[in-house]
Amino acid sequence: MKRLLAIGLLVLGVSVQAQAITLNEARAQGLVGETLSGYIAPLRQDKQTLALVNEINAARTESYQKLADSNNLPVDEVAKMAGQKLVARAQPGEYVKGINGKWLKK
Repeated sequence: MKRLLAIGLLVLGVSVQAQAITLNEARAQGLVGETLSGYIAPLRQDKQTLALVNEINAARTESYQKLADSNNLPVDEVAKMAGQKLVARAQPGEYVKGINGKWLKK
């Protein structure tokens, strides 16, 4: 299960590379942050950031659904497991949304 989730997250990272700005760049620049829900959220509301957030979250939804289907789990459970890992793996200087709903800089 954890291996499948890791593979799914790796696929998500590869699909981002075609963007004008990558997910890693957006994280490093403080444009987006990880949430415990398994999805990224914008910290800035500009057109490019919002487009990136929508594309990444759509890809994550698709990936989470495939993992949920193959493991007979609810999709929200898969997303939450991924969210916990993504928040924990955030690099120093990147933003994460805590349990209290506030943005924290790691």
